[in-house]
Amino acid sequence: MVGPGPGGGAPLENANPLIYRRSGERPVTAREEDDELADSIDDREIFDLIRSINDPEHPLTLEELNVVEQVRVKVNDAESTVAVEFTPTIPHCSMATLIGLSIKVKLIRSLPERFKLDVHITPGTHASEHAVNKQLADKERVAAALENSHLLEVVNQCLSARS
Repeated sequence: MVGPGPGGGAPLENANPLIYRRSGERPVTAREEDDELADSIDDREIFDLIRSINDPEHPLTLEELNVVEQVRVKVNDAESTVAVEFTPTIPHCSMATLIGLSIKVKLIRSLPERFKLDVHITPGTHASEHAVNKQLADKERVAAALENSHLLEVVNQCLSARS
């Protein structure tokens, strides 16, 4: 039997997840610090934005759970596209849509409006991959989800810094 979830609620789906080592901080170059020069957005910059998102069930980040990895982030600054694949810790993770929504909201809040975002599950890693990806790709469904005050509060908790 798995113990109770956060706040004593439902049992955790993955009570003992594997924890991965965090990658080091990216060194900032003099070119990046120069406000006069145009600075393109790259894969590592996007990864740095999403790696510290909190998992909704565990006191760990998406990077620590290996849900997000830099190799699964693809940016084309010239075409203003960002694609992020994320890998739920278990194939039946009920939090997959919430995790994807948290990644999408973080990127919407952080990037210029010119970027087209594609946040989706790593192919073959989730039982409801197609349904979750369809929800995350639908702008109206994402907007409606963010109008739900309870859901927005949960997303904001995932995006807040741990104290």
